[in-house]
Amino acid sequence: MRPATAFLQIALRRAARGTGSSAAFLDRRTAMIPTPDLGAILGVTPWVLVGGLALRAYAPERMTLDVDIMIHTDDEAPVKAAFAAAGYTITGPLTIGSFTTHPADGSAPITVLTSAAPWLPEALAYPTSDPAGLPTMPRSYLLLLKLQAGRTQDLADVQRLLRGTSAADRSAMREIVVQYAADLAEDYDALVMLADLEFGATN
Repeated sequence: MRPATAFLQIALRRAARGTGSSAAFLDRRTAMIPTPDLGAILGVTPWVLVGGLALRAYAPERMTLDVDIMIHTDDEAPVKAAFAAAGYTITGPLTIGSFTTHPADGSAPITVLTSAAPWLPEALAYPTSDPAGLPTMPRSYLLLLKLQAGRTQDLADVQRLLRGTSAADRSAMREIVVQYAADLAEDYDALVMLADLEFGATN
């Protein structure tokens, strides 16, 4: 059993109805955390926000200094060249499929995740716009990434991504989970139940 699955089983046993944050707070959308002009740096190369910053397109903004983006693996070389031309220092890889870019002014670095996932071209072609107008990973695929990561914060983020979504949207998201990570379908179902316990069931 995955550690995340065991955690979710415990959470379901202990969860109480209506324990989530207030609707007024959860409906807030802000873009207070500054981000560099990545469009100017990367030009026509498609990219999307991922990680904690991406949540602000769907839930209240989390106070984080991390800026994480995802690109297709095929674009890694030109993206590195574009950051270098803009005065960034490249370090890494951090893990397989990621590297970090450090701006010359000492501000927060940018983590660039590379992927060749079969669903990524669609996600890059049809991103969601966050409150600052930045391209953000679509909800379904951001949920998939966080479900695969399986850390406690990621599981909490999945609950917020599920809050207020329709039955049709949840069914479509479950189909994506089953298609690309079938072993996580049980975790997805548990998080749906937890989201409804904490934030109220979707009508």
